[in-house]
Amino acid sequence: MSAGESGYSSEHLLAAGFARRCLRWAKDPAAPGVLERAAFLASFATTDGHVCTDLAELAEDFPQHGPDLLRTLLLGSGVVGTPGGEPRPLVLDDEGRLYLYRYFDYERRLASALQRLARGRDSLTPPSEAVREQLNALFPPASGGPDWQKLAAALALLGRLTVISGGPGTGKTTTVVNLLACLLVQNPDCRIALAAPTGKAAARMLDALRERAAHLPRSLREKLPAAASTVHRLLGVIPGSGNFRHHAGNPLAVDVLVVDEASMLDLGLATRLVEAVPVDGRLILLGDKDQLAAVEAGAVFAELSADPRLSPPVIERLAALTQTDPAAIVTAAPVRSTPLEDCVVWFSRNYRFRSDSGIGRLAARVNSGEADAVIAELRAGGESGVIWQEDGAAAPGAGLVETLLAGYADYLDVMRSGQAAPAAVFAAYNRFRILCAVRESPRGVEAINRLIAREFRRRLGLGADERAEWYPGRPVMVLRNDYVLKLFNGDTGIVLADPSGELRVHFPDAGGGFRAIPPARLPEHETAFALTVHKSQGSEFDEVALLLPDRVSPVLTRELVYTGITRARRAVSLVGAAPVLAEAIRRRTRRHSGLIARLEEIG
Repeated sequence: MSAGESGYSSEHLLAAGFARRCLRWAKDPAAPGVLERAAFLASFATTDGHVCTDLAELAEDFPQHGPDLLRTLLLGSGVVGTPGGEPRPLVLDDEGRLYLYRYFDYERRLASALQRLARGRDSLTPPSEAVREQLNALFPPASGGPDWQKLAAALALLGRLTVISGGPGTGKTTTVVNLLACLLVQNPDCRIALAAPTGKAAARMLDALRERAAHLPRSLREKLPAAASTVHRLLGVIPGSGNFRHHAGNPLAVDVLVVDEASMLDLGLATRLVEAVPVDGRLILLGDKDQLAAVEAGAVFAELSADPRLSPPVIERLAALTQTDPAAIVTAAPVRSTPLEDCVVWFSRNYRFRSDSGIGRLAARVNSGEADAVIAELRAGGESGVIWQEDGAAAPGAGLVETLLAGYADYLDVMRSGQAAPAAVFAAYNRFRILCAVRESPRGVEAINRLIAREFRRRLGLGADERAEWYPGRPVMVLRNDYVLKLFNGDTGIVLADPSGELRVHFPDAGGGFRAIPPARLPEHETAFALTVHKSQGSEFDEVALLLPDRVSPVLTRELVYTGITRARRAVSLVGAAPVLAEAIRRRTRRHSGLIARLEEIG
């Protein structure tokens, strides 16, 4: 019987199967119902993005047992271990967090690797006078308070681990370019690597870096990395094994590793990445703590960036290096206290959106959870670059489809010409994107892609037959890595006809050109007129239409709305029912984790 036929999801069935195996492994199933339920909860939690579950959740199912008795029953089963004990399928820590062993092991290893880098500050050679001069030349004196970009670059010069959190347009790339220039002054042979979780994010990172580096002297500009890779490619995936060539025992051959869009890193990948940074290397993580967390388990970047406090000794060193009054270096209050003091900087000033930008103001209000104010302002209208279409219908009507298709007007014009080169086609396609909160609903990615594709084909004179899978102008997103073709999850291509009329799917390559692949050779893929907000991370578009479902859903959160809005550079259209949007803004993503506890255990 399939998962669909059983009425349960595949994740539910896998968790139930694991729970039954735990019962068979138990040496003393004094309370088999307790063990089976605990194992199910720990396994199922990871499918919802949590690293662990809480004993309190188990206690709700067994109110006749107190927490102490539940702990005794679980630890006595022989299946549940403790952090300092022998490995067991499940681990229960002192605070009542219950893990699958694999995720507890990831947390412990990640905490150890992070602390190794955080404590490596004292082994670094202090920045030379030439570096100090370069830093102050690249970041001239600023008015109106301390220059946090300059302070972040200085912090990275003084340490081996730096976490920079800021929304789009807050200057993260500019900061990194200037930092790398300073590091190259310090060490002209410095080996620098750039990476991001997806191919699109890596390509955008490289493009932005090249653009921002135009002001640097040619001697420094030529030493900047010529490529950026996905984290998987950087670590060297061993096909079919799930392992990487680079790890703690065979670290990366780099002096500095910069990772963009780090909020997309799940716990497992973050662990492998940080462990692969050499003992004498530097790691710089860039991201947005308020953005959506990884699809898989963990919210690593949000946890690491929670505490931007700086200690007095480090403030003094920063002040001396940056020619800043130490009294002016006042950090924001932390989201929560963590052991990563002196490693985190928050950027809040936005250089992309003017003070009167509707997108900037909307994103800030969403991020603050001001649901009623957001709805009132959207209904009032008048915000520059923001359009609100109040539409709570279960399925998109003809008017909404027309509105969504209008966003692709330039793309349709380019495809009608029949003469455009791939670069022009991609430029037109990337000006606009439809973002959906969910996949499987009348207003989800799958349904919207079918609607837009049918109308797109009709307007190009290609017919509206949904069985016509391949046609010029069809955008596709790769869903599964193919190491032979070097296509990776999230890579986007466009179908175009070659001079002989044969259809090929064109993908951007690392050198700024394109490579054409026969459609039959593609790995698993889907049409990409519309994307989920999750899939849009690492991308930006001139205009975005954010389409909400007709009813409240567990996936609708403040972080999802904020992420969708901030994919737009110039204009965003929000389509949905006001009560659904308001509820999404009020709901924050909560992921159970013990990473901070593991860091505190190390001290």
